[in-house]
Amino acid sequence: MVVSEIRSRPRWRIVATVALIALAGSIAAIGLIRYLSSRSLKSNETGDYFADVTADSGVEFVYRNGVEAGHLTLLESIGGGVALFDYDGDGLLDIFVCGGGFFGGPKNDQIQGSPCKLYKNLGNFKFKDVTAEVGLDKIDFYTHGAAVADYDKDGWPDLLVTGYHRVALFRNVKDENSGGRKFVEVTDQAGLHDDLWSTSACFMDLDGNGYPDIYVVHYLDWDLKKKNPTCIYAPHNRRDLCDPLHFLPLPHTLYRNNGDGTFTDISDTCGLRRDGKLGPDGKPLRVNRDGQPTDIPGEGTDPAHGNGLAVMALDTNNDGKPDIMVANDLTNNFFYLNESTPGNIMLKEMAVAVGVATDGDGMRMGNMGIAQADYDRSGAPSFFVTTFERQSPSLYHCRGHRRDRVPRFEYATESAGLSAIGRKYVSWGTAFIDIENRGWQDIIEVNGQIFYHYLDRMHPQYPVILHNSGNKPFRFRECTDKGGPFFQQTHSSRGMAYGDLDNDGRIDLVISHVNEPLVILRNVYNSGNHWLGIELKGADHRDIIGSRVIVESAQGKQTRFVHSGGSYASTSDPRLVFGLGKDDKVDKVTVMWSHNGKEQKVQGLAVDHYWRITEGNNKPERND
Repeated sequence: MVVSEIRSRPRWRIVATVALIALAGSIAAIGLIRYLSSRSLKSNETGDYFADVTADSGVEFVYRNGVEAGHLTLLESIGGGVALFDYDGDGLLDIFVCGGGFFGGPKNDQIQGSPCKLYKNLGNFKFKDVTAEVGLDKIDFYTHGAAVADYDKDGWPDLLVTGYHRVALFRNVKDENSGGRKFVEVTDQAGLHDDLWSTSACFMDLDGNGYPDIYVVHYLDWDLKKKNPTCIYAPHNRRDLCDPLHFLPLPHTLYRNNGDGTFTDISDTCGLRRDGKLGPDGKPLRVNRDGQPTDIPGEGTDPAHGNGLAVMALDTNNDGKPDIMVANDLTNNFFYLNESTPGNIMLKEMAVAVGVATDGDGMRMGNMGIAQADYDRSGAPSFFVTTFERQSPSLYHCRGHRRDRVPRFEYATESAGLSAIGRKYVSWGTAFIDIENRGWQDIIEVNGQIFYHYLDRMHPQYPVILHNSGNKPFRFRECTDKGGPFFQQTHSSRGMAYGDLDNDGRIDLVISHVNEPLVILRNVYNSGNHWLGIELKGADHRDIIGSRVIVESAQGKQTRFVHSGGSYASTSDPRLVFGLGKDDKVDKVTVMWSHNGKEQKVQGLAVDHYWRITEGNNKPERND
């Protein structure tokens, strides 16, 4: 999030005339391009992709950021996320949303939390607020992100919430009074004493003991009372948010799951970045881009730590072990190759070596969200990372891995056509989704400016949909105009989660905004294409992040990767949906289970249904 000083320029009548002519020509050209593009997309034959069904859903929610206090802080800028998970086991995805916070107290200098909410899915896009009855109404800190996993291997999904100077872990237990489920906070008992500013988190079993560990992403060393400088920007000389380079980044944290309900902070011994320059007080020094100490605000940051905003875990090199990708804001991204052995967690940071640290020119980016997919059916996962305005989104295409199993990525933004959308967006939540179930995954990103007054711009921006060509050379083309009314309006978007809310095989979206109502978008595109849904269950409820599934049909092979985290501060549907186009049968499904490397083949699965495949059980269950 870097700000450049823009100086006003004199305007002469002749310049204005030329500008108007150029603008008219540009508009005509853009209109022609969009018309030709839309004519080439089959989506125009059957209508819009998404319909906003929020009004009749029973969900009424707004993420609050505390702007009314007038402090103009970065805390207000980053918003919050969404988690989609089936908390009560009824087969329907429920919606958890982080609430943000406000500035309270006599002097408006106390950071407090706004309520989070859990909405139970009643079916047919109807939801009920069950926050109080399940015990999630006591979350009292300023919140940002939500991560989900069965951390204690009891068969029920648990919830981790991140935020300012705290995380909170909630165990999913039986409610003896109602017979249903409820959540009990176990943060202290679990040993999660995290007092830094946390944004996103993800669960994954790094050493193969079956219990998921936790990676917590931290952002900046900022404090309202002591570390909230004043920043004035040209051309209007108005105060606004200070960009991240005015603050020191914070180290991230890895918690090992001990298997007994507790966690241990192993950040200093597992290979996380801890090699920065330290000052006399033991805290990281600010350094410039040449690695030299500096006291100049905005000059630079400590390269050993990252202004972390998003994290994702998945297996990138087919060794069954989940690796970790971290999106950092104006510092190099992190990529941790998992070199753990049973009982010993060890990570190796290799972002520069594998090609995902910066953009193609070696520049640090304002990275905020992460998505992954085998978008070209190469059998390997590639990353899409959202960025700040005046920067193109980053597509890191995986070219496979070396003999030593180190993956290789190339910066493919230009070659994939993604530069065509311009550099005008401040992008957050994102996902690869096969909107039409044709067998090729498209990209969705949601956007929203963070500054209040900079260049007189407002928060809202348009979301974007990028259509996967589905053939070599693999390129993406903007088709936002087919998204529906929501995509024709500007929003202050942040977190986005995706999932099939009605189990019809079409992926829906839930989007959180800043000071704007949460939105539920139903996928209403009637393609007539077939699909197959897969839900994986590990033996004895063990964590399976790092597994992958290969589906073979007449049109070829498709690979999906079981991952944790991603988008921005959000958790999406853990099920895998494969679009099959016109193929009305599947030849074979192959599951490559994490850690043990066992291969499980399944045949005879009927299309247009969800199937649960349990590790070691060759009799899948219909699950819709």
